[in-house]
Amino acid sequence: MKLNKAFKFRLYPNKSQAALVNKTFGCCRFIYNKMLGDKIDYYNEHKAKLNNTPAQYKGKFEWLKEVDSYALCNEQMNLQAAYNNFFRKPKTGFPKFKSKKCTKKTYTTSNVNNVIRINDKHQIHLSKLGWVKFVE
Repeated sequence: MKLNKAFKFRLYPNKSQAALVNKTFGCCRFIYNKMLGDKIDYYNEHKAKLNNTPAQYKGKFEWLKEVDSYALCNEQMNLQAAYNNFFRKPKTGFPKFKSKKCTKKTYTTSNVNNVIRINDKHQIHLSKLGWVKFVE
């Protein structure tokens, strides 16, 4: 049995890290909405499900390469789960596009090959960000 752990941290980034975090929020929202829109268009045209990935969009939208790729992959998994839930249980409702005006700004990353590390100085090392101060 595989065990997954989740941790929630309040981060205190410097200015450049904060800019990258904000860019990651925007890229996650963009990739979710773009992939959802493409799934809708494909389904309307072919009456079949489209299996798209964030990597397919990085050639056209170069700026997606600047953010944490695991965050984009998690958006793909969230969208796929919502999309599949709709087809299994239509009462759950069709996935909605994410709004830029939403006050809850969050993203999920993955600890593949131990890329996330915590030290004794209340700092966490995150992909693309480097060391960031945090409070549990």
